[in-house]
Amino acid sequence: MLNTLRKIVQEVNAAKDLKAALGIIVLRVREAMGTQVCSVYLLDADTNRFVLMATEGLNKRSIGKVSMAPNEGLVGLVGTREEPLNLENASEHPRYRYFAETGEERYASFLGAPIIHHRRVMGVLVVQQKDKRQFDEGEEAFLVTMSAQLAGVIAHAEATGSIRGLGKLGKGIQEAKFVGVPGAPGVAVGKAVVVLPPADLEVVPDKSIDDVEAEIELFKQALESVREDMRNLSSKLATQLRKEERALFDVYLMMLDDASIGQEVKRIIRNGQWAQGALRQVVMEHVARFELMDDAYLRERASDVKDIGRRILAYLQEERQQTLTYPDQTIIVSEELSPAMLGEVPEGKLVGLISVLGSGNSHVAILARAMGIPTVMGAVDLPYSKVDGIDLIVDGYHGEIYTNPSPQLVKQYGEVVAEEKELSKGLAALRELPCETLDGHRMPLWVNTGLLADVARAQERGAEGVGLYRTEVPFMINDRFPSEKEQLAIYREQLSAFHPLPVTMRTLDIGGDKALSYFPIKEENPFLGWRGIRVTLDHPEIFLVQTRAMLKASEGLNNLRILLPMISGTHELEEALHLIHRAWGEIRDEGVDIPMPPIGMMVEIPAAVYQTRELARQVDFLSVGSNDLTQYLLAVDRNNPRVADLYDYLHPAVLQALKKVVDDAHTEGKPVSICGEMAGDPAAAVLLMAMGFDSLSMNATNLPKVKWLLRQITLSKARELLGQLMTFDNPQVIHSSLHLALRNLGLGRVINPAATIQG
Repeated sequence: MLNTLRKIVQEVNAAKDLKAALGIIVLRVREAMGTQVCSVYLLDADTNRFVLMATEGLNKRSIGKVSMAPNEGLVGLVGTREEPLNLENASEHPRYRYFAETGEERYASFLGAPIIHHRRVMGVLVVQQKDKRQFDEGEEAFLVTMSAQLAGVIAHAEATGSIRGLGKLGKGIQEAKFVGVPGAPGVAVGKAVVVLPPADLEVVPDKSIDDVEAEIELFKQALESVREDMRNLSSKLATQLRKEERALFDVYLMMLDDASIGQEVKRIIRNGQWAQGALRQVVMEHVARFELMDDAYLRERASDVKDIGRRILAYLQEERQQTLTYPDQTIIVSEELSPAMLGEVPEGKLVGLISVLGSGNSHVAILARAMGIPTVMGAVDLPYSKVDGIDLIVDGYHGEIYTNPSPQLVKQYGEVVAEEKELSKGLAALRELPCETLDGHRMPLWVNTGLLADVARAQERGAEGVGLYRTEVPFMINDRFPSEKEQLAIYREQLSAFHPLPVTMRTLDIGGDKALSYFPIKEENPFLGWRGIRVTLDHPEIFLVQTRAMLKASEGLNNLRILLPMISGTHELEEALHLIHRAWGEIRDEGVDIPMPPIGMMVEIPAAVYQTRELARQVDFLSVGSNDLTQYLLAVDRNNPRVADLYDYLHPAVLQALKKVVDDAHTEGKPVSICGEMAGDPAAAVLLMAMGFDSLSMNATNLPKVKWLLRQITLSKARELLGQLMTFDNPQVIHSSLHLALRNLGLGRVINPAATIQG
């Protein structure tokens, strides 16, 4: 049965449209189950009726004509109950309804299973037989499994149809909504430009050659042409990106080095294979190796290698990438976005990005945030190859995409875009003003940084310090562990840029969705595995070099604070503090006279929430990592689009945990800050201030919005609001009540306006 199931799904996947897909389903399921009838009914959202869309065994002239409401017939019963129905004699059931045009009076037994995709009932799959008999457990299980497998395929085919004007009921082009993962915040309204790979490596055949040297020369020319393209793209983006972000292009150049891919390809050419075949062999081996590692960062590397291979192949085939024309409001759509694709769009025309694959932590998402381009990653249900040239809306706040949006939706989102532009102009005036509430409470606003471009943006927006400097970024864009001297230079630049303001440097936080190509970590469950402080305590040589570099970099500046990630208990904390004191002693012995900086730890594991007081006694400050804490408290992978709607930092459990951490830290006389997406949400920032957080650290883009809102409210009002919301047990109720309360106070201006739009 499993084999049959696999074959049917493969055949349906290859169907050219929804009608063909449904035709294959009913034919193959009827054959596999040996029944006389198999039919598919789909729920039409406009009329809310189940419509017969395909059948083998009933009268085909009734297709598209016979329909029933959810409260009618056996099909309606299966759809509303959302569970299978197995009847020996269907006509005896009180809900049985007879349609003369189908000719179904001849069939006694009935088995129906609902087709459900992402909680939405899409239709019902039915098999029928003449003789009265109960379908056995195996048959019922097969039909249920078939329905579950086909739900996604039908949803995909239906979406493709609606995009291209072949809607499931033959209607014209329809608006459709797809959900991915937020990659970079903001809203974009524009036209889709689909970037397909310039050449397909997988179909390159093997071919033997006589003139090896001529073939090697041909390959070298192609290699140099791609190198030149990369250099040009890097310099083209020079005005938009700082040195550190542009280093991503150096990764490409490094891969193109003669000692890397080039050397391997030449070796295969010397064995008599033509350049294109040798290139395919080398690239596909690298890609297969990376993809087997099952690691987010290394998967990004696999797509980089693929992209390079395609570019070289395009030159070998003496054809450049298809000439694309970019409209004024370009939204780039690709199966796998690469950093190079961003640079190919003329400056000023790129407004949004969509990637079918990838997470919010991929190279492209990091670049998109640095460049301020609204981005949605992981849009797995989007039939991307079909959207070229159509109107799109990208909602980077919620990770949502609208294809063929209605004029009303375009108008609503257009107003959001205009409002964001207007707002950022108005907020710029707040730069020099303190973040102080109407009743005089001072709330320091800090920034999260990692890329050099963050420095300028943070200073433009009036940040009062750095609450989180992600030291892993320089490690991630390197091809080896940076030396103490290299780290010292990077950290010194960061500390000098913000001096005399404090800079909180988090020690190396790799693992989970952040890996190093030269230090692969392969795990079944990386988020619950070897990550953060666990890695660096197991490798004290890495930890000590980094700590020494941080301490030396702070000489004469004295604005360093060190932060330890992923602490789950006092034993880890004691071990880390011992290593920091050891590093401090070593550099003092070398004659570098610096005071011991404040040391803090991150509260991002639920275990730390319940040991806050014990942990707080050993450090100078605490910092809550709201992203991971939410993820671990709710057991939700925040990069997984299937459960993205369950990830919610306003969940009652998260709010209660945050309040406990603040209260316990303050009981021990220690300050506590919060960094993460929550601190940068203006509405959530009101609650964090009310809880008693001593500082909020956020993305520089959001800082002016948070400052504007906190300057318009009193601390007493914020506390009153928090008190009300802490009594609620439902995150949706908390969201709506919070936003309503702020709007009633006339403070709805900076709360994400896209939140109120319904597609």
